[in-house]
Amino acid sequence: MQYYYTKNIIVAGLLVFLVFFILASACAKKESDYCIVTEVNDGDTLTIVTNSVLGIFVRTEKVRLIGIDAPELAQEPWGRKAKNYLKKLIKESDMRVKIELDVQHRDKYGRILAYLWDKNGNMINYMMIRNGYAMVYTIPPNVKYVELFVEAQRLARQEKKGIWGKDGLTEKPSDWRKQHPRR
Repeated sequence: MQYYYTKNIIVAGLLVFLVFFILASACAKKESDYCIVTEVNDGDTLTIVTNSVLGIFVRTEKVRLIGIDAPELAQEPWGRKAKNYLKKLIKESDMRVKIELDVQHRDKYGRILAYLWDKNGNMINYMMIRNGYAMVYTIPPNVKYVELFVEAQRLARQEKKGIWGKDGLTEKPSDWRKQHPRR
């Protein structure tokens, strides 16, 4: 009896691993495939599962959302709020996103630069700006959606959403980083 129980657990574990591996492998093929999000690092960076050559090894990579700048985690309370809102968007998309690349694919830290789309076809970068959890931050040549982002920010400011509200952000994330450089 113990033998069959152990065997079933092993088979179930292998099946779970296989499903996870197949979903993870899909992300590395092209930008139009879904990727599994394993962690939301802050309001504009997350970690996804990718795979290496021929789908043999599974690994993770950080993704920086193009065109937005969310408050840093130390910029309380907005850093934490931005991270939590991004987590909410990712959870609502069943921890899966589609990635769209622009001209430059990686930043100086080696992160993938991407526009993210949820399972319903909504752009997550846009939603972060439109709901007041991030501001427009474009760095050429990745400017494909800059007009859309500028309009989203205008509306968020007009409606006093999030960082644009009464107790909003007091310092741009880019200015905060200049005052608190990475070590």
